[in-house]
Amino acid sequence: MAGHIQDRWYKTEKGPDGKPVKVKTERYGTGMRYRARYIGPDGSEKSKSFPDGKKRLAEKWLSAIETDMTRGQYTDPKSVRITFRQYAEKWLDSKTPSPMSRKELGRRLRLHVYPVLGSRPIGTFRPEHIRELLAALEAKPGVGPSYARNIFADVQSVLAAAVDDSLLSRNPCSARSVRRPKRDAHLVVPWQSAQVFAVRAALLERYRAMVDVGAGCGLRQGEVFGLAEDAIDADGRTLHVVRQIKHVEGHPVFALPKGGKKRDVPLPASVADALRAHMDVYKPVEITLPWDVPEGPKVSARLIFTAEQGGMVWRSNFNGKEWKPALAVAGLIPEADENGKYESAREHGMHALRHFYASALLDAGENIKAISEYMGHSDPALTLRVYAHLMPDSRDRARRAIDSVFQHHSQEDHGPQTAQ
Repeated sequence: MAGHIQDRWYKTEKGPDGKPVKVKTERYGTGMRYRARYIGPDGSEKSKSFPDGKKRLAEKWLSAIETDMTRGQYTDPKSVRITFRQYAEKWLDSKTPSPMSRKELGRRLRLHVYPVLGSRPIGTFRPEHIRELLAALEAKPGVGPSYARNIFADVQSVLAAAVDDSLLSRNPCSARSVRRPKRDAHLVVPWQSAQVFAVRAALLERYRAMVDVGAGCGLRQGEVFGLAEDAIDADGRTLHVVRQIKHVEGHPVFALPKGGKKRDVPLPASVADALRAHMDVYKPVEITLPWDVPEGPKVSARLIFTAEQGGMVWRSNFNGKEWKPALAVAGLIPEADENGKYESAREHGMHALRHFYASALLDAGENIKAISEYMGHSDPALTLRVYAHLMPDSRDRARRAIDSVFQHHSQEDHGPQTAQ
């Protein structure tokens, strides 16, 4: 049996004859009599108290603890005293060094998970509770499949950490009866080159080179806004993507590109020429912003793209006042209504330029691994999931390859020498 049982009502002392005898303690007759104690996997002592007459129950409890440890199903008794919300808040602090990521994770948990699971003790989680959360997400307006998958992944990560900390025997998110939200079935439909150039032509001249960089190098919007003159390599053939402008609770900051990954992207001559021509007319401006969080250290960069007033380009202003009107002129969305408002154009945001970039490279025969690297994806599998349907049909290539082998072999077997 793991541990031992302490009788708080009696203690052992030496009698007059030197033999051990039991004598009553000052606690005799009050409170819980038995205290079952054992050492947990983390090296700390755990215990539980039982009343008089329940020693047998204490022994069974210790025996069950020992069995759970042997089977790898042990959970710390304190897990029934810690709620999901309490544990998740602690988990957030150690989840990632990025304050922005922590805030976004915390926001998803506060809005969508805590109302359903926040008060539940971490050690009581079962697959039924995860199914309950998924049903609530499915019924919630504004929570699409992709967003629901992110929320599910957050909960799965919290509970995985709880398993590692022996607060939960197994992760209920991994149960067969729990079905992860399906991926969004919407397939990316890339712009045609004519649409890219139509949007470019409809923008103010000072913003047109943004389209060249987005469609020609696959940069995200924040990376385009944060592009500085030192991003162009001395050889003029490489673009160093080392920063972005993002917004933390409404405050603009410089930060590493998404995922904390810097990258080098091939710089086509046409894009390099467009950037040089742009900088000849609109000189780079030194902009100073905090790094990563509003309270972070100040960092300066000579940005290539700036607003008409000379400061940084604000995402909300650019999207509403520059990008959407250009989309309307290009015929991608309807004109503004009588109040000057445009309809939602999520699929036609600047991200559409990245989709065009990926489709152009795939059409040219570039491999997925290289495209993933150029676009700054976490791994090639992500790139493949998003763009696999755009890959050129390989059937004709397969037919040509096999035909060429067979034809060559046939010529060797039935050539002029054989005929003679």
